[in-house]
Amino acid sequence: MIFDLIRSVLNDMYYNIRAYVSTMTIMDAADILLVTVLVYFGIRLLRKSNAFGVLKGFLVLILLLWVSELLRLNVLTFLLNSALQVGLLAVIIIFQPELRKMLGQMGAGALSSLVGRTEAYDTEKEISQAVEACRAMSWSRQGALIVFERRVILTDVVKTGTMINAAVTTELLKNIFFPKAPLHDGAIIIKGGKIICAGCMLPLSSDNKLSRDLGMRHRAAIGMSENSDAVVVVVSEETGSISVVTNGMLKRHLTPEALEKLLRIELAPAIEKEAPEGFAGFFHRLKRRGKAE
Repeated sequence: MIFDLIRSVLNDMYYNIRAYVSTMTIMDAADILLVTVLVYFGIRLLRKSNAFGVLKGFLVLILLLWVSELLRLNVLTFLLNSALQVGLLAVIIIFQPELRKMLGQMGAGALSSLVGRTEAYDTEKEISQAVEACRAMSWSRQGALIVFERRVILTDVVKTGTMINAAVTTELLKNIFFPKAPLHDGAIIIKGGKIICAGCMLPLSSDNKLSRDLGMRHRAAIGMSENSDAVVVVVSEETGSISVVTNGMLKRHLTPEALEKLLRIELAPAIEKEAPEGFAGFFHRLKRRGKAE
């Protein structure tokens, strides 16, 4: 009986799909393509967060609900429907930070990818000055926390610091992070070739699986990258080790040369200019980021 029911359902699905495809228009195909792209980006944004596990749980509940409706298990269907309705509200409350990050990246990142990005400042100088400062601070074991803002605007973080709005220079970076300087404990935000502010407070990572030997600077750097697309550079005060965090991934014990190479990959405008503009550039950058991950 169950196999007959499944066979009947599959036959109905086949004829429905066949009938739909035979009447499909260009707008229907575009509609399906847009929904596919949105689902793909949603999965990409949720994949590295705690919300992805909850998403898989919801998919299991939906599958069970579908099976229970096929088998006409009324009590189980009622319970699963109730669980899904309450669960959707709970997910919105519990995963508010992840949803905020996802919407911020969709608004700031996807739109700028579609129209392309141009840089009006000297990124090469910005990178070289930052690398030389990190080299010197690593040698003297002078702690530092440097945030390079990209597409996601860090307005809330900037409000916690002191405005500077000065050009990026090795000397200024070393002076800001000098142990007795008033702003040395916080992070600096670099945007458009300038140090926007210093002494900023960054959100700490809530990942309980992080190594216990990571200090507050590293945890703040990981937390910042989890909540934005920023590139964060950390110089350890205890060991002088240089680290970089992007998309929640920590790369430790970098040489100044490796740091410079990584920053050029993440920040240099030449990489973006080599890509075509418009929708072609969007898919080109999407392919490139997929390979990088």
